[in-house]
Amino acid sequence: MRRACAARCTPPQSGSEMKLRMHENSLFAILWRSSWWVSGAIALGVIAVARIFLPGPYVPYGIFVALPFVAIALAAAWKQLRRPSAARVAATIETLRAMAAEDFLAAVERAFRREGYVVTRLGGAGAEFELARAGRIALVGAKRWKAARTGVEPLRELHAAARAREAQECIYLAAGAFSDKALDYAAGKNIRLVRDAELASLLGPALAQT
Repeated sequence: MRRACAARCTPPQSGSEMKLRMHENSLFAILWRSSWWVSGAIALGVIAVARIFLPGPYVPYGIFVALPFVAIALAAAWKQLRRPSAARVAATIETLRAMAAEDFLAAVERAFRREGYVVTRLGGAGAEFELARAGRIALVGAKRWKAARTGVEPLRELHAAARAREAQECIYLAAGAFSDKALDYAAGKNIRLVRDAELASLLGPALAQT
């Protein structure tokens, strides 16, 4: 059973996007990645429909159905308010690309420790770190983090390492772009790609500690 879960490599997501992961193509995962007002509009629409079409005693049930959308809207708004500006993202990515490999890995380790993980360096072929928290294991790959464009091979190696270690989650960090093939592979295997604003948000505080 555990091996079957590892084969899918379902990554986590929540308030910090590391703690609880929804399926990438689920409605709430899509809303989480969208602007907060989209979820808010859906919640208002559900409430409006309930008030118009449901008998008075059943209106509270319609409001209850809208509550998850309200929660997603509030969480997404908080996440988007904390998101760094485009200029800050660009500056952080530039700083990361200029770092030596050991300095970059040290920053990644500090960042995940701040997220509450027990972090173990692996240095193997497929993954740089093993993260442990609440009985779950995640593998983090960043083999070609400086590359302007990452292909599918590092993702295959990460997925294979996760299966070998029976990890439930896969995360890959990159300061550059991904090829279309890599994006398709990551989507098919549920490998979380951390890049751009998310990478800057994750590693920015860790860089400030240096």
